[in-house]
Amino acid sequence: MTTLASYWVIALTLVNIFACYWLIKWTMKVREGESAVGEVTGHAWDGLQEYNNPLPRWWLWLFYFTIVFALVYLVLYPGLGNFKGMLGWSSAGQYMDEVKTADAKYGPIFARFAGTPIPELAKDKQAMEAGRRLFATYCTQCHGSDAGGTTHFPNLTDNDWLYGGTPEKIKETILNGRNGLMPPMGPVLGEQGVEEVAAYVMSLSGREVDPKLAEAGKQKFVSAGCVGCHGMDAKGNQAIGAPNLTDTTWLHGSTARSIKETITKGRKSHMPAHKDFLGEDKVHLLAAYVYSLSHNK
Repeated sequence: MTTLASYWVIALTLVNIFACYWLIKWTMKVREGESAVGEVTGHAWDGLQEYNNPLPRWWLWLFYFTIVFALVYLVLYPGLGNFKGMLGWSSAGQYMDEVKTADAKYGPIFARFAGTPIPELAKDKQAMEAGRRLFATYCTQCHGSDAGGTTHFPNLTDNDWLYGGTPEKIKETILNGRNGLMPPMGPVLGEQGVEEVAAYVMSLSGREVDPKLAEAGKQKFVSAGCVGCHGMDAKGNQAIGAPNLTDTTWLHGSTARSIKETITKGRKSHMPAHKDFLGEDKVHLLAAYVYSLSHNK
């Protein structure tokens, strides 16, 4: 926050607090010509008379207490622009303290698991229970509670892997993340070309399409450079995360409309890196759990 913005926040906050105090004092002030306390004011609604009764004293002091509380809080804790508060508290600082406490308590457990190779660790029931909890906390938002994935997020329970399903590759993916990119081919192919290539791609997995469209699409699949990523056999390239187009696994949807949209507009996918967030020991255990999902069946 800039210095000017900080001063503006400080001024706006304090003015509002003191405005509340002034409003209470102003409304409680006895005015000339006002009816005595306990008498009717002359205002009536549907036959109901309004009496001139002040707020109960405890209620009034409660308002004052909230004002004092707000001022004390803003002195002790951050809330006034860039002022960090006299206690020096911050949410990030509290989080790091909690992480350090948790690491001191549970770190030795993860360190013990980290010394076991992933295939062997995947057979350890106690380790997999801990791995399942890690997965439920950090991975289900994208891959689902059953790790079955959904559109745009891969299924982790089968043997179809974009970047490889070996223990090393799974751990590498979790540690460093992945950034997938399918460039838009619409401008290169044109509308008719997209129709033809989509037909060819669908034919690769045994779906019924117009043979003429598929044959024309096969030629464009080569000439437009699709083979550079997916290969001449269209079985993909795990080194760059290019998917296999000959199976029935579709990350972004298998309908003709979805395939055409993918070819025309391209796709971007992102798997965040967890190395700095979780640490290598936890990632090792998490990789073993992911590995177990498709290898312990």
